[in-house]
Amino acid sequence: MRNRMKLGLFASTCFVAVGVTSLPSAHAASTASVPSVSEGLSGVVTSSKGPEAGVWVIAETRDLPTRLIKIVVTDDQGRYVLPELPKANYSVWVRGYGLVDSKPVKSAPGKRVDLTAVIAPDAKSAAEYYPANYWFSMIKIPGVGEFPGTGPKGNGISPRMKTQQDWHVMLKENCQMCHQLGNAYTRNYVDHTPEGWAQRITMGRDFGDQTMGNTGLAYAKIMQNNMTLFGRERGLSMYADWSKRIAEGELPKESPPRPQGLERNVVLTLWDWGHNRFIHDEISTDRRNPTVSANGLVYGVSPTTGRIESLDPVNNVAKSVALPGDGKDYDINVFAHNPMVDQKGRVWVTDSTRSRQVLSAEAKGIKIDAPLGDRADYCTDPTLNKYAKYFPRPGKNSSQVGVYDPATNKVNLFPACYGAHHLGFGNDANNTLYFSGDTNVVGWLDTKVYDETHDPSKAQGWCPMVLNTSEKATNKLPGPSEVTVTPDYKQWKEPLNVTAAGDEGGGGGELKVESDKDTRISGFLYGMDVNPKDDSVWFAKTSPSMPTGIVRMERGTNPPETCHTEYYEPPKMADGTYRAFDVRAVSFDSNGLAWATFGSGQFASFDRKKCKVVSGPTATGQHCPEGWTFYDIPGPRIQGTNVQADWNYQNWTDRFDTFGMGKDVPLSNGTNSDSLLALQPETGKVLQFRVPYPMGFYSRGMDGRIDNPKTGWKGKGIWATFGSGPVWHQEGGLDGEGPQLVHFQMRPDPLAH
Repeated sequence: MRNRMKLGLFASTCFVAVGVTSLPSAHAASTASVPSVSEGLSGVVTSSKGPEAGVWVIAETRDLPTRLIKIVVTDDQGRYVLPELPKANYSVWVRGYGLVDSKPVKSAPGKRVDLTAVIAPDAKSAAEYYPANYWFSMIKIPGVGEFPGTGPKGNGISPRMKTQQDWHVMLKENCQMCHQLGNAYTRNYVDHTPEGWAQRITMGRDFGDQTMGNTGLAYAKIMQNNMTLFGRERGLSMYADWSKRIAEGELPKESPPRPQGLERNVVLTLWDWGHNRFIHDEISTDRRNPTVSANGLVYGVSPTTGRIESLDPVNNVAKSVALPGDGKDYDINVFAHNPMVDQKGRVWVTDSTRSRQVLSAEAKGIKIDAPLGDRADYCTDPTLNKYAKYFPRPGKNSSQVGVYDPATNKVNLFPACYGAHHLGFGNDANNTLYFSGDTNVVGWLDTKVYDETHDPSKAQGWCPMVLNTSEKATNKLPGPSEVTVTPDYKQWKEPLNVTAAGDEGGGGGELKVESDKDTRISGFLYGMDVNPKDDSVWFAKTSPSMPTGIVRMERGTNPPETCHTEYYEPPKMADGTYRAFDVRAVSFDSNGLAWATFGSGQFASFDRKKCKVVSGPTATGQHCPEGWTFYDIPGPRIQGTNVQADWNYQNWTDRFDTFGMGKDVPLSNGTNSDSLLALQPETGKVLQFRVPYPMGFYSRGMDGRIDNPKTGWKGKGIWATFGSGPVWHQEGGLDGEGPQLVHFQMRPDPLAH
């Protein structure tokens, strides 16, 4: 168990003895009904107030090749069953809202262990266990009337901040991008003054750090830049006021509810993996067929150290493979981002070559001897690639695509003509792999052609995002072989090269069109998915800052000429604000319904079939408000606003019922609430599945795998990983905490085993 005392979260005076106890006769019925589990632990949790329902029982062992943690929730009578524990010695204790941690007891599978929970002696002790969003909700931001900002000689708010929503976007997209805000590390370990916060955000781990590789100083530089976007002094003062009030004893105004209903049926299994390195994301199977790689390795990537990490959940073994580079753990040439498994069980990865590493080197005054070179010739030469004629891609090479074959233990990397960040497979016979990560084009790789030729020039393609907005355009849906835009890119209306809120560029503000031209849009493409019904590929466009929206592209039968692009934004309200902002991802259910998540705190479905307009001069983003349906996520709001203190990062739709809530359940990461969020579409209710230990569960994605369809809930589950960049933000992190891989399984009831 973690050295939690060092984090100042637990007072020894709150611990009481825990062990095998004899319960009062009033609890005899529940005692008799606790099942005996030969390969697990069972018992009843009581406190001085009686049975404790909806609290967590945690078992932890370090006897296996990698540390393993199993967590369950008590039922309405305080009973629990910890199933399927490997043979080992375990520390077992109780954690729950309204409690402080009980003293761990030692036990082993096959035993009954009744546990005594400890009521928190005061509100402060109880609040130390709250998720980060409850603490972050206490932050005070400028009022609606202070916008637009008037700069350092006015109200201190940057003139870039046109509305309070712009400030919220900064809080979410820029300040929670890499870690939680409100966890113990962010709220406690600082000099609670603007000067103290200014010093804090200049701190960065040095070159060769086990966690951050060579990127620590680059992240510090990013934090400095982001604070300036608020209006530096105004932003620093906001954070200083927040942490000072907490230091003086102010507590969150709300307390988190204990798990209820289905939330009590979940079994969590956690493994240490990644060798203390930051892991961005994980993948366990082919998302189109969740039985691929059944019972096999789960993979993650360490961006800052250029490695593919893996975990064998059957044998509890974590391993690591270095991506090609200079052969060192801290290769300055590799910045891997996301993994994806194909139908053969191979792992495809994206690599943003040397971006943050170069920034860190420059910050340290180190000269990079191998600067970025030009993109490959086939990116600009139409005799080598037909897409180069339609829309050439000059510039420096900053992205690579790689594939790791577990059968040979080899990785092959090759340059891409487009930004490569997130990735996903189409449903066509050639297993086309699509990529986000560019601001101007949608790129793809025909993996069948690549496997046959090993020639990336023959396998790569891309299309710019061009809306059919000329007056000759009609609202009819284009046929698969129909050319819908002018093929001469010199005739398109070009976007402005901007990223600020309120500016034109395919997002910020109303997009202006010219009657005789089609319109190219730009903006960074992030989370993405492919529609299983029509194989169109959709992206979350995260820039300009606001509004963001979703991009749909259909290649047609003869790309690039038949590529067709559409763009949809959340509805703009009468007061000039938006129904939702900060879209991060889009995914599909089995019926072709798109689901998106927004940092403002919503799930949203988008049904294109409801749109009255899909192309033409008015199809510039705000043309289909009828397609959207929004569902607010639970949890506290930022003080004085209606904006969630939680932050949705990615989303994924469980088309194959790998979790156990049914098919087509949308899920998202509650990065600031230690949870996965699951929407029940039929009721509109959002459930929270917490990871209570270690506190600081910050996940960036998830997927589901079916290992054995014949064994019910035991043979399937959802996988996610702790993905905070600074892993020392997790509970126990000051002692060298690393990431954990988490398996979520849904039992039919809290005692199933």
